[in-house]
Amino acid sequence: MLKVRPKKSLGQHFLTDIPTVERIADTVDAAPELPVLEVGPGMGVLTRPLLRKGREVKAIEMDGESVAYLKTEMPELGANLIEGDFLTLPLDKVFDGRPFVLTGNYPYNISSQIFFHMLAYRELIPLCTGMIQREVALRLASPPGSRDYGILSVMLQAWYDVEYLFTVEPGVFNPPPKVRSAVIRMKRNHRVSLGCDERLFRRIVKGTFLHRRKMLRVTLRGIMAQLDAATGCSAPHDAFLSAPGLTRRPETLSVDEFVGLTNAVARECALDEAQEKQ
Repeated sequence: MLKVRPKKSLGQHFLTDIPTVERIADTVDAAPELPVLEVGPGMGVLTRPLLRKGREVKAIEMDGESVAYLKTEMPELGANLIEGDFLTLPLDKVFDGRPFVLTGNYPYNISSQIFFHMLAYRELIPLCTGMIQREVALRLASPPGSRDYGILSVMLQAWYDVEYLFTVEPGVFNPPPKVRSAVIRMKRNHRVSLGCDERLFRRIVKGTFLHRRKMLRVTLRGIMAQLDAATGCSAPHDAFLSAPGLTRRPETLSVDEFVGLTNAVARECALDEAQEKQ
């Protein structure tokens, strides 16, 4: 039987424990009526139990050696094996615009990028499951006030309910990673709109968390100065920035509070008026 060499450059660590594989495969059953897209199948250890569920399964793999292996050892995949990079894959084309479940033993070195790509197609992905580095899983699932709560927490929790399901130890991989792993499940919540300017929301979330130990008023001053420069606004913001709530730090704000902060900054910088003039 052919074998695939795990490649450090691709963050490959092949799972070898079948009971763990079966537990991961079963996470997709939260949406049993939907087809499944698997990211990074490697040697197909997760693909096999997914196919046994009798659902339409597609898999995307960018490692040529893994693709050759799967074509030989799992010919039943046929045209459902996609050779390419998930991060550039137009997800609205995979199942002809139909919703689907996203899953996989995700490459640890690009897991955050995978989830940001997913967010761009969130209306097509009501369920995302799979295994990632435990540190990242904790970030995704952490509530406000936790030391693990950060940019990824806010951006994902804005659109998904995130569950940390279970921990996976290094010894069940080849080669064993230097970190522990975890399996997560993310279900699309009922939010249809943030109720604010999404680009500004992302800018404020990322900008404040880049200096997470500083008070909001400190980081917002710089963000608002950039907005003023772009819109030609020259109003001072001292009164706005002296509000008691802006002594807080970003890790204490919920998604809804970030939405409220975004709207407050937009009003203060008169962004709606500036956009109307353009």
